[in-house]
Amino acid sequence: MNSFVFANPTRLYYGKGQIEQHLSTEVKRHGSKVLLVYGGGSIKRFGLYEKVVHALSEAGIPVFELAGVEPNPRITTVHAGVALCKEHGIDLVLAVGGGSVLDAAKAIAAGACYDGDVWDFYATRRRPEAAIALGTILTHAATGSEMNSGGVITNWETQEKLSSSSPFTFPRFSFCDPENTYSVGREQTVYGIVDMFSHVLEGYFSQTSGTPLQERLCEAVMQTIVEWADVVLEHPDDYAAREAIMYCGTMALNGMITMGMQGDWATHGIEHEVSAYYDIPHGGGLAILFPHWMDAVIDAGPARFAQLAERVFHIAPDGKTERQLGEEGIAAVRAFLARIGAPDRLDHYQIDAQHFADMARHVTRGGPIGKFKPLDAEAVLAILHASL
Repeated sequence: MNSFVFANPTRLYYGKGQIEQHLSTEVKRHGSKVLLVYGGGSIKRFGLYEKVVHALSEAGIPVFELAGVEPNPRITTVHAGVALCKEHGIDLVLAVGGGSVLDAAKAIAAGACYDGDVWDFYATRRRPEAAIALGTILTHAATGSEMNSGGVITNWETQEKLSSSSPFTFPRFSFCDPENTYSVGREQTVYGIVDMFSHVLEGYFSQTSGTPLQERLCEAVMQTIVEWADVVLEHPDDYAAREAIMYCGTMALNGMITMGMQGDWATHGIEHEVSAYYDIPHGGGLAILFPHWMDAVIDAGPARFAQLAERVFHIAPDGKTERQLGEEGIAAVRAFLARIGAPDRLDHYQIDAQHFADMARHVTRGGPIGKFKPLDAEAVLAILHASL
């Protein structure tokens, strides 16, 4: 495995009743003025907003609000949040929502300590060197943003969807109560399952040698997702199912299962290009693109594909070459995605090839993307066309 340094400072509160017991204390520990950030208002319809506001009232701390964070959070919304923080001297951002809300909150927390445009952290090599405190209350199991430092922001004017991370943008604390995901509808639950499954695949497809434990950890998370996805979709109020899926989302991208591995991440880069032009759900784009990426790179490491087939999907290897077994593994991924109702063609979102060349050029502007098998613009373009 590669040498590594690992640190994750987020304090996790998992399970029922944690908000009532601990939120007020955590808020008082980290802030004197709070910016409450949330999305389209579902937290109000299902009572979570009142629960959070009550805890903040108990803390006796002034609260300001930024509502309306978009599913693919906009830099304009981030700018509004940064302005509120600077105007009112806010020192704690509390994000209540799914990954998009949390990503916006990370950008706001960093931008509040920066004299320039926070977009610099996404469009250039500059990284945050400070951030005000951030806390999160998760309502959608998907991105793992509750326990990592990364986030993705969209600039609609430039049609760019870019990422940034920094040790300063880890949440100080995160509350993960599976009951807060009961209200997430079937389609969004599917997108979340695809997102977390894709996060594990991105790390799992690695050319790093000497990582037997990391591979087993990845396989365990993927197996759990596959086994519990049907349950959570058929019984959305099943606490055990929501709990299992929520924890998979956290573990998929908090860095713990892939320490010392160099993952691929090309598929995420390609999906960000598609979303930047068409504003589609991130999980939907990944469901469409990932199997086609797998088709395109299997020759770079058929043994890993065969291992996925055998260990995660329990496909018998008898009499098959690694390539044959690996292809059956790709078919099993497609079958899993189809079974849970994920889209399989870009045409599902009325996307055509109009902007494909621009997408391929933009995502490879710094050189080939991906570590399992580096892809140039021509290879990216071929994956996009295959996904139509």
